[in-house]
Amino acid sequence: MILVHHYGLAIFFYVITMICWGSWANTQKLAEKTWRFELFYWDLSLGLLLTATLAAFTVGSMGNEGRPFLQDLAAADASSIFNAMLGGVVWNLGNILLVAAIAVAGMSVGFPIGGGIAWVLGIIVNFILVVIDKGSPEGNTFLLFSGVLVIVAAIYLSMLSYRRLAREQKKPSFKGIALSVGAGLLIAFFYGLVVKSLDNTFVSGGAGTLTPFTGVFLFAAGVFISTFIFNPIFMRFPVQGERVRIREYFKGSFGTHMVGVIGGFIWMFGMVVSFMSAGASNPAISYALSNAAPVVAILWGVFIWKEFKDAPKGTNRLLIAMFTLFLIGLVLITLSN
Repeated sequence: MILVHHYGLAIFFYVITMICWGSWANTQKLAEKTWRFELFYWDLSLGLLLTATLAAFTVGSMGNEGRPFLQDLAAADASSIFNAMLGGVVWNLGNILLVAAIAVAGMSVGFPIGGGIAWVLGIIVNFILVVIDKGSPEGNTFLLFSGVLVIVAAIYLSMLSYRRLAREQKKPSFKGIALSVGAGLLIAFFYGLVVKSLDNTFVSGGAGTLTPFTGVFLFAAGVFISTFIFNPIFMRFPVQGERVRIREYFKGSFGTHMVGVIGGFIWMFGMVVSFMSAGASNPAISYALSNAAPVVAILWGVFIWKEFKDAPKGTNRLLIAMFTLFLIGLVLITLSN
């Protein structure tokens, strides 16, 4: 198994994670021209599982550190397996809501609100888990929570910006915001559950018996299995448009399916390098930096997909302020370690 222990290198990998987690939804934007998000999601979950499996049999089994993947999986206890897979189930339901929010309101709304809430709440949850595990907080608490407060202000500006756009387009803003909020409230808890399944020999703050790559694999398995529960519900009761039937999935071209698989690869690559580096810092810091995806998604949504091109005058100032606050929050969180 190959892990990262140097904090500077870990920060680099967290930035890679941030870019991956803020960029994978571009594949959804590419697919949505001809492909409903409910159909896209089947391929996304497959891409996640394939990438996690590949990582487990390569970097999770190479090197002299720790236990190789298959040996670790064979020795795993039921509690660790349950926590890792439950993390996948919780994340999956939240992510389907996020994908629905992106379909309704766009990347530059779904991510700042949903991702921002997940970012803030996840930092708090992982901070509490570290305190429970170690008896005291790690890093500079004042800087960490100053960053959290700044991010909360950025989320509020995102809501204001979207409400202005929705009012200009004469469409309700509640659905996009509600889906984003629901996504954030769920996604915030997945990281702590997976970390709970990990052996603290390899990941600071872990309390289970798994190595990071086994935890990531079981997380992906939880995502893939629960997709067969959650996605049919969204197909039968869509958040917008007509009911989607499974036979439509098999009408997609190879290229269309690969777009979703690549989206899963991008997201899971970020997950792999994040957990590879988690031992170099406490989980609150690693989660905080890895989940700065809204900073990246705002750039994609505003400048590449032009999601606010029809917004009323003055909205650009709100977007600039929102992006600036997200950056300030990111810097404060980085310095808190």
